[in-house]
Amino acid sequence: MAVNKNPTLGQKMIAEIVGTAFLVWVGPGSITATNFIAGGELPFTMAALGMIALAFAFAILAMIYAIGHISGCHINPAVTLAMAVTKRMSWREATSYWLAQLIGAFIGAGFIGLTFGFTQAAQIGYGATDFDPVNTGFLVATLVEAVGTAFLLFVIMGSAVDERASGGFAGIAISLAVAADILVFGPITNTSLNPFRSLAPAVLQVIFGGTYQMSHLIVYFAGPAIGAIIGTVLYDYMTREVPA
Repeated sequence: MAVNKNPTLGQKMIAEIVGTAFLVWVGPGSITATNFIAGGELPFTMAALGMIALAFAFAILAMIYAIGHISGCHINPAVTLAMAVTKRMSWREATSYWLAQLIGAFIGAGFIGLTFGFTQAAQIGYGATDFDPVNTGFLVATLVEAVGTAFLLFVIMGSAVDERASGGFAGIAISLAVAADILVFGPITNTSLNPFRSLAPAVLQVIFGGTYQMSHLIVYFAGPAIGAIIGTVLYDYMTREVPA
C-alpha cells in the first residue's frame, strides 16, 4: 500500500480527533480510575500522582509516534495557538485543528463515562482539573498553568519543531516534560496545560450530576494560551540568527 506523505486537512483532523480522544480517555481517566480504586476513602498520595503522570506521559508518547507524522500531534489547542501565532500554520488550519481537538476531547471524556459509568464517573470525578480558590486563587493558578505550558512548548520547539533536533526523541522529551509538570504542580491545579482536556471532563461531570465551578475554566484556558505563546516566542528568540 502506498504511503501518503502529504495528508489532507481532513486526514489531519481525524488524526487530531483520535489523538485527543486517547489523551483524554487515558489521562483524566487515570484520575477517575484512582478515585474508583480508592472508593473516596484513601488519601491521595505521591504514588498516585506518579501513576497519573505516567498515564499522561504514556498516552502522549503513544500518540506522538502514531500520528505525529500525520498532523504533528498537537492534541492541544494551546499548541495549535502557538503554531498559528508564530505563523507555522494558517489560522484556517488552526481553526480546523481546534474543532477536531474539541470533538476528540468530548469523545475521550465520553469513553471515561462508558468505562466507569456516566453517573458514577460524575460523582467520583471525570478527571476534571480544578484548584482551591482559598489556598491558590485565580491569579496564582493561571500563572502556574502558564509557566508549565511555557516549559512544555519550549520542549516541543526544541525536540520536535526545530529541524536541528535529534531525530526520534521528541516523543520521549515531550512526554517527560508533561509528566514533570504533573509531578510538580499537580496538587495545585491538577495540571491541565490543555484547555479542552479540562473543558470536556468538566462539562460531562456537570451534565451527569456532579459538580464543578465552571468559572474555574478561565484559568485552564488563559494560562495554557499565554504560556504556549511565551514558550514558543522564547525559543524562537533564543535560536534566531544574529547578524555577524
